[in-house]
Amino acid sequence: MSSSVAIENAFDIGQVRNLFPVLKREVKGKPLVYLDNAATTQKPQMVIDGLVAYYSGYNANIHRGIHTLAEEATAAYEQARHKAAKFIHAESTDEVIFTRGTTEGINLVASTWGRRNISNGDIVLISGMEHHSNIVPWQILIEEKGGVLEVIPVLDSGELDMDAFRRLIQHNPKLVAINHASNALGTVNPVKEITSISHDAGAVVLIDGAQSVAHLEIDVQALDVDFYSFSSHKMYGPTGVGVLYGKRNLLEAMPPYQGGGEMIKEVSFAKTTYNELPYKYEAGTPNIADVISFGLAIDFINSLGKRNIYAHEKSLLEYGTSLLKEIDGLQIIGEAQEKLGVISFIIEGIHPQDIGILLDNAGVAIRTGHHCTQPLMERFKIPGTSRASFAVYNTMGEIDVLVQGIKKAVKLLI
Repeated sequence: MSSSVAIENAFDIGQVRNLFPVLKREVKGKPLVYLDNAATTQKPQMVIDGLVAYYSGYNANIHRGIHTLAEEATAAYEQARHKAAKFIHAESTDEVIFTRGTTEGINLVASTWGRRNISNGDIVLISGMEHHSNIVPWQILIEEKGGVLEVIPVLDSGELDMDAFRRLIQHNPKLVAINHASNALGTVNPVKEITSISHDAGAVVLIDGAQSVAHLEIDVQALDVDFYSFSSHKMYGPTGVGVLYGKRNLLEAMPPYQGGGEMIKEVSFAKTTYNELPYKYEAGTPNIADVISFGLAIDFINSLGKRNIYAHEKSLLEYGTSLLKEIDGLQIIGEAQEKLGVISFIIEGIHPQDIGILLDNAGVAIRTGHHCTQPLMERFKIPGTSRASFAVYNTMGEIDVLVQGIKKAVKLLI
């Protein structure tokens, strides 16, 4: 434990926690222990202040106005795009499209690139650990186009069966759509290797980065991915905002996702010409305030440093894993070699929901259920798991509270 404590003290965890107002509250008379970060992270005061500053100081529509407020809002909005492009090492801000989140980014690709490029008999290859948002859009597409969905199996360890992937890639799929990290297991997939193999087979690659972008260094150029989709609210930013990164040549060739204002150059009843990237895919008035505050969330992560955040969360994962393994009847689901700060577990004879309710009574917030990964739960022959997931503001002491709560629940329920 001593090495973990040393890593935790690499930055002032108390100072970090003080930046998050919600962490000061109590739940049912107990200090809040928030361990549901894979679902959504809490927001630092600077992100909250950004929302207030926009609405109280320069609320205006963007890109089309010439008055001062409109110009200030436009500048702040585009500055957030610049921050997002730099954060993932995109070649250009033109390749950064603002969406409502990871789900919309995936649906955008399915509805534009997919409808134009997938036809009868074409294969879309996904994995057995995908979130529903990286399953259902492809099911809708292949049902419409007569395509085929193939699935990379998951090993007992919670890792992808890469031998099976290499066999499946020989079927020459048109698209490979994989998550960078599993929300249900914490598994980090070898997306650079997957992308390279997929490109050699002629496939386009989409990566669901919802669970990875706040924790891992992301360089979309080094990874060579074609599309990368992620959400603000899982990286200390507001809900309802996300980014779809796409390579310029693909984005330019794709049709628009929605029609309306901003995504056009000229409109007549005879013909419409579309706007340049990235505005071609941003129809209508966007979520201006939240995009601006998303930029502040990026500033927050950069101020702490991704490497420091990763090291801290890894220490939490190691500490939590070691303690939970000591509890009789508890089984961790997903023990990949490369893993983020997610621990999903089941306890023999106890339903995950009962664990969640009793922990909530102790002020501990975890997630229970299938985590929008029902096929993955079926693969492990379980209805769901209890899931604790960590962020930069969590502490060893909070893990101790979690473990104590689980032990108490086991005594009550068995």
